[in-house]
Amino acid sequence: MSSTPATVEIPLFPLGTVLFPDGVLPLKLFEARYLDMAARCMRAGSPFGVCLIREGGEVGQPAEPHEVGCIARIVDWDMNQPGLLFITTRGGERFRIVEREIRPDRLQMAHITPLPEPPVTGVPEPLLDLLPLLEAIVADTGEKMFPPPHRFDDATWVGYRLAEALPIPPLARQRLLELDDTVSRLEIIHQYLQQHQLLG
Repeated sequence: MSSTPATVEIPLFPLGTVLFPDGVLPLKLFEARYLDMAARCMRAGSPFGVCLIREGGEVGQPAEPHEVGCIARIVDWDMNQPGLLFITTRGGERFRIVEREIRPDRLQMAHITPLPEPPVTGVPEPLLDLLPLLEAIVADTGEKMFPPPHRFDDATWVGYRLAEALPIPPLARQRLLELDDTVSRLEIIHQYLQQHQLLG
């Protein structure tokens, strides 16, 4: 008898952007469903899930999300005017939606299974010219968007940070998030940068 992976229930926040593991995503919340969600998450120290929107919009009717998303944990918040909450989130594990439901307040809840990451490995030698570019981006952008530790010796971390920084459409970012193979992700990014003459 095959065993089914354990699922966890979390609230979903479908967005027009992609969050990657260890990434930083600032959000401005003003809809009641998300203000309530954030309050509950902060009280319980629990996360929510960020998914790219497949169909629909960020506000109003519940949007249909892509199946693969990323756990978001609130690390900072500020409410300097009533009804408007600014939060900073940090990306956790990737996950896949198993099933979802829409609550009466239009908040989406989902049963998810976490997606495992490969063991930590260094950037393969043919792709090492990605590192000076990422180091320059991190130095130029600063620690607010790229908080330490900076793991330039971890191919998965390097791939996620470059995927965040590339000037590519959200759907292309989503495809990079969904990839389980770290080296394939780096090879695709490397090819893109070469084609656009962005590598030194």
